[in-house]
Amino acid sequence: MLSAFVNAFRTPDLRKKILFTIFIVGIYRLGANLPSPGVSYDRVQTCVRAFEDQDSSGIGVFTLLNLFSGGALLQLSVFALGIMPYITASIIMQLLRVVIPRLELLQKEGQSGQAKITQYTRYLTLGLAVLQSSAFVALARSGQLFGGVQCENVIPERIDTGISDWIVVSTLVVTMTAGTGVIMWLGELITDRGIGNGMSTLIFCSIAAQLPSEGWRIQQTEGPAAFIALLGVAVLIITAVIFMELGQRRIPVQYAKRMIGRRMYGNTSTYIPLKINQAGVIPVIFASSLLYLPQLGLQFADDGTGDYGPFWTWVADNIARPSAPLYIVTYFLLIIFFTYFYVSITFNPNDVADNMKKYGGFVPGIRPGKPTAEYLDFVLSRITLAGSLYLAVVAVLPNFFFIYLDDQQFNNFPFGGTAVLIMVGVGLESVKQIESQLMQRNYEGFLR
Repeated sequence: MLSAFVNAFRTPDLRKKILFTIFIVGIYRLGANLPSPGVSYDRVQTCVRAFEDQDSSGIGVFTLLNLFSGGALLQLSVFALGIMPYITASIIMQLLRVVIPRLELLQKEGQSGQAKITQYTRYLTLGLAVLQSSAFVALARSGQLFGGVQCENVIPERIDTGISDWIVVSTLVVTMTAGTGVIMWLGELITDRGIGNGMSTLIFCSIAAQLPSEGWRIQQTEGPAAFIALLGVAVLIITAVIFMELGQRRIPVQYAKRMIGRRMYGNTSTYIPLKINQAGVIPVIFASSLLYLPQLGLQFADDGTGDYGPFWTWVADNIARPSAPLYIVTYFLLIIFFTYFYVSITFNPNDVADNMKKYGGFVPGIRPGKPTAEYLDFVLSRITLAGSLYLAVVAVLPNFFFIYLDDQQFNNFPFGGTAVLIMVGVGLESVKQIESQLMQRNYEGFLR
């Protein structure tokens, strides 16, 4: 494996792609730490430190967003929105393909249809960026962006300098929206001229950028023994995630002989790979977003006195607190539900069976057509059960760490469920990309 990476750097064009990817990632991290115009940098740093030191009962709504942005959201930097608007737009477009026939037809048109869907996704991303940046700027001005920490004058008033307040706010919104457009462009550059998987690579870098600071904070707070134990647990979790991510059920498929013109086609064998984790990390994102709604309600229910009333107090103690048993159980069940939901809309056994029948393919021992679709649905439902349980277990592990650490606040908990799933998935995909490009030049590649 290591020799293959050395060979990758020895190959001139592949080395250029890797160095180009590193260069783009450097630009992305620079923009993530570059303050937006009109923001008080010193005040923001003070608020961020206070936010990191607060009690876990005040975990903010924007913890996951801040993790995906590599800490840029709370810094109110140029790339504060990170890649989340594009992820949200991509998920929305994928869900709309099920209910809008026009989008489904575009998907079946091949490369030209996919290009149009990509263009629609870009427009939707910019629209979401405008809405999110406006909301974040408004929350920053009111001091609610940093959870339970009351921070004011993060965006100082500029009336005394002759600059209207609405001009400052508009400039911030335009800057953050433009930053989202630049992030999309950087991701496409990595896809076209780098090692591939541009957007996923940027997400990987955002999460990885948070790990050193979070690990060092645990070492200072809990001591070296807890830090070493955390590293050991992280290795075990990453190993288990890699094993499950690579696991798949291969459905054998045979194609009968067909005479087309004067040539004979078919008489070949292949398989349909059904991954154990067919849904990826999307169910975890859906469940996390849904459970952030009670926390968002607490933000608006807080009148500054700390008295939420009986209902919101119960919500704060049982649903909005990650270490609460009811929160953990609800999170677990939501992930299982969204796993089945997402797999059902992204993999259609009927379409797969029809395509196989059209080209003369069949599963040995299963009749083509409806029996094949029923068989695929039968296998997929049982694989999805294992995949959903695996996702749920990995996702709720950080909640038990909250209990073990006595409710100490670790906003972007390292090696948590979502972070590990994304980092391992992107890492495996990047290795496959390098492997495929290396094998084009050296057949031995990673298999030597």
